[in-house]
Amino acid sequence: MKRFLSKNGIWLLAGVAVGGVVLCIISAVSSGTPFLRNAAGVIASPFRAAGSAVAGWFGGIGDHFDKVADLQQENDDLRAQVADLERQLRQAQKESEENQRLRDLLELQSQRRDLKTVSARVTERSVSNWASTLTLTRGTSAGVAIGDCAIDEYGNLVGVVTAAGLNWCAVTTILDTTSSIGATVFRTEQVAVAQGQLGLMSEGQLALTYVDEPDKLIAGDLVVTSGLGGYYPSGLPIGTVTELRTDTGALTQYAVLSPKADIGALTQVFLITEFDVVE
Repeated sequence: MKRFLSKNGIWLLAGVAVGGVVLCIISAVSSGTPFLRNAAGVIASPFRAAGSAVAGWFGGIGDHFDKVADLQQENDDLRAQVADLERQLRQAQKESEENQRLRDLLELQSQRRDLKTVSARVTERSVSNWASTLTLTRGTSAGVAIGDCAIDEYGNLVGVVTAAGLNWCAVTTILDTTSSIGATVFRTEQVAVAQGQLGLMSEGQLALTYVDEPDKLIAGDLVVTSGLGGYYPSGLPIGTVTELRTDTGALTQYAVLSPKADIGALTQVFLITEFDVVE
């Protein structure tokens, strides 16, 4: 339509103008004798018809553009409604996930009545070749202290608080190369140390070292916190054994652990501020 108007619009306007002039002349002539009036009517008839057609055509174009404008507005309104529904859906999903985490935490608390926890949101995560830390929204004003353990909603160990302010704290995760946690193999009760290792961080894994008779370990073995020394609660799942490797430098074997907590996807954790010490 736009292309047609750009090519023929001038001719249409010229035609309308000529028709208008002719009608004016005919109007002047038609004021004369009946013969002239009849002749003028005959001559003017095609021009009047053409004028009416052109006027109707332009009116149709106006109606068309009005309809296009209405459709555009309706489209914009529908887009706004869809965007609002998508926002509501995301909010509902977020609330559903939050409720599920709280239900899981309540179940954990019913099983581990010795644990007192404080919930906190993850506001920042820092990951490098040798470090893995989380910044959280709770601090000393909520009873959080350096050395407190962080767990997910299932009770899986995430890491340990290594810095704390009034309303924030930093957690060094179990993947960090400085992390070292007393551990126990649940099936065999072998005592060991779960620690971050430079070569395993990029794989999202950690090492189980200082294990007596590592050949007893099998893939899938659950490793939990030992609680020895009273620094951390006992029985918190750390990870599962995936394989045995040999440290070529020390000629010793260690197990590779896959963390039970999905550390890279955490948005909320729970800080253990009180627990029963294992003697």
